[in-house]
Amino acid sequence: MLEALGRKFARFTTNQVVRWPRAWPIFRWVTRRQFDRIAPVWDEMRSAEAFAPLEAALDSLDTAPNRLLDLGTGTGRAAFLLARRYPEAEVVGVDLAPAMLAEARKLTPPELEGRVRFEEADAEHLAYPDASFDLVSLANMIPFFPELERITAPGGAVVFSFSGGAETPIYVPPELLRKELSKLGFTEFAGFAVGMGTALVARKPPGGVV
Repeated sequence: MLEALGRKFARFTTNQVVRWPRAWPIFRWVTRRQFDRIAPVWDEMRSAEAFAPLEAALDSLDTAPNRLLDLGTGTGRAAFLLARRYPEAEVVGVDLAPAMLAEARKLTPPELEGRVRFEEADAEHLAYPDASFDLVSLANMIPFFPELERITAPGGAVVFSFSGGAETPIYVPPELLRKELSKLGFTEFAGFAVGMGTALVARKPPGGVV
């Protein structure tokens, strides 16, 4: 019952915030508290195929990024995946929930220490300079489109992945992602489906947004 209520709240929050970003402060505290509460069992709640859509999207990229940001990193599983796939890259995992980050730091494999770091931050307003990252990943994460455009370097990519496709509690339809990112100058899009999961890659033009 509680899990079902949590899923409904996540879907409602996502729908409201994507359409009306100014509503985010209303939901921020409850969202943080909810994810702090489930942090110890978060990985048990996810299927073994949770990151299959992300991996399919990454397979489509033709260049290896140097600086990667995993937004809504949770317990760090996607950040670890990115670090292993791109062994020369620096990976930053960001999350709103301190308990999730504590789990991520505890679970960091010894071979990835020093290459992956975790920071508490709100994805709506990040402290990183403009064009800081070649690749930004969001797995089951609410997007804040202007901030994504700001931190993505020219020629870089943003990867959205949803482990359960349209059934994912935090889900944004691909047509809405394309619409909002097109407004900000992203020009290339590629969609992927793996099992129930889906992903979308959006590329920022090499010359930057016009």
